Amino acid sequence: MKWLSKVVDETIARKPEGEILVESGGSPSGTHHLGHLRELVISDTIVRELRRRGRDARHIYYVDDLDALRKIPVNVPADFEKYLGQSLADIPAPGERGKSYGDYFLQGLVNAAQTLGLDVEFIRSSEKYRSGFFIDAVERALEQADKVRNILETVSGHKLGEDWSPIQINEESYLKKRRFLSIDKQAKTVAYEDKDGKTKSINYAKGDVKLDWRIDWPARWWLLSVDVEPFGRDHASAGGSYETGSALCRQVFDSEPPLPVPYDFVNLAGDTKKMSASKGTGLDAENVVEVMPPEIVRFFMLRFPPAKRLYFDPQNGVSQLIDEFAELMLNKPENKTLLVSREGVKTPVISSIPFSLLAESYQAALKDPDKTIEIISRTEYADKLETNKQIIKAELTYIDEWLKRWAPEDAKFELVQKVNAKSFNETEKNYLARLADKISKVPANADGEWFHKAIYEFNESDGLTPQQLFGPLYRALIGKNSGPRAGWFLSILPREDLIKRLRLES
Repeated sequence: MKWLSKVVDETIARKPEGEILVESGGSPSGTHHLGHLRELVISDTIVRELRRRGRDARHIYYVDDLDALRKIPVNVPADFEKYLGQSLADIPAPGERGKSYGDYFLQGLVNAAQTLGLDVEFIRSSEKYRSGFFIDAVERALEQADKVRNILETVSGHKLGEDWSPIQINEESYLKKRRFLSIDKQAKTVAYEDKDGKTKSINYAKGDVKLDWRIDWPARWWLLSVDVEPFGRDHASAGGSYETGSALCRQVFDSEPPLPVPYDFVNLAGDTKKMSASKGTGLDAENVVEVMPPEIVRFFMLRFPPAKRLYFDPQNGVSQLIDEFAELMLNKPENKTLLVSREGVKTPVISSIPFSLLAESYQAALKDPDKTIEIISRTEYADKLETNKQIIKAELTYIDEWLKRWAPEDAKFELVQKVNAKSFNETEKNYLARLADKISKVPANADGEWFHKAIYEFNESDGLTPQQLFGPLYRALIGKNSGPRAGWFLSILPREDLIKRLRLES
């Protein structure tokens, strides 16, 4: 993980002594998705590496809940349009969870962070502004409003309109862009021009005046003494918000901007656009950590550098991720990515049994964990059971959720309750009956290879095609024309039940 060493080396060089603060953040304007977790995982990993180097470090997540609601997400009632323009902290929650709209959507991210074992403190913008924390920043920005404007125009390369303002004003519970006129530091008031051109005054000490977001970000760096800031690559472009923020930080707030750690987005496999909370095109972060074990979510985020775009396949990619992780545990236990992915995880969940084998065994055992372990004891992984039983049972809870929510249809199956003999022709009945006879005469511990060969003997003796061999077999067992590896599948099923099914008696 060269990127991690580079970030930590630079951070320590920039700040040889004292506590190091890493900040992540976002607006709780809608459901947080898998992509939002990348910033938190990166920040957590940096903090843990700093601590390993003997430094005091902590991670805060800055919640922009003083931001205005700009659009209605797909999972929010349409009548919330009446709140457009109000601060997320002041809008009622669209459900029972949380006192405000911002609380409601933040809670899912908090729950996901806790499940992942992230060491992070959540700080709300509304509380900071309304407690007077931003007073000094508001005064500096407004006293130097012309300078702020010049920096924004020069760095971004875009001319600001005549009505541009460095602040937003809370008018009757709605945030409005109003033309700034003057500031009275003694009275803590701002004079501004309302929509009718009239001069009005408002107190800025209790959160009714908010800095424009391009100014708010560097103001926060200064006030909180932020040292490291991961952020999406859209903020890292030339003339973008990080570049303007850096200039404002140095020239207006007389401080150094944090070390930037830009990261690329997380896309769903086959999707060219990043996940969107408002459009409902992302995987709910809280649901993700119910389906994928914590160490696998972290592993997915950390196996490539932050600058690389990630693609997530909830159907077929999960098994590949878990098997890759398990292989590292087995063959490269000192792998750095593996080690950092497991940090903060109290109880290991990933066993050394392949994901596909666990998923198939679990379904063959009618989703009974104890019977699943019994089935695995009859496979080539039997010797790994003694040290893996409890881990396997924990892993099966995630596999169960994967089967319910993400698994493709061809990966799901269940034994049919009753075989309908009328759905098989005479050739199929004859083949299945003779296969049952063959199976009834072999040792109880016959393995998958034996069953595989037993099936193919009918290809040689009767000239049956693979479709004629396996189609009737799967229909008799799981009611489908295809399924898990046939030889292995037959070897793990209870022998008497298997024979009855093949004779179409069950």
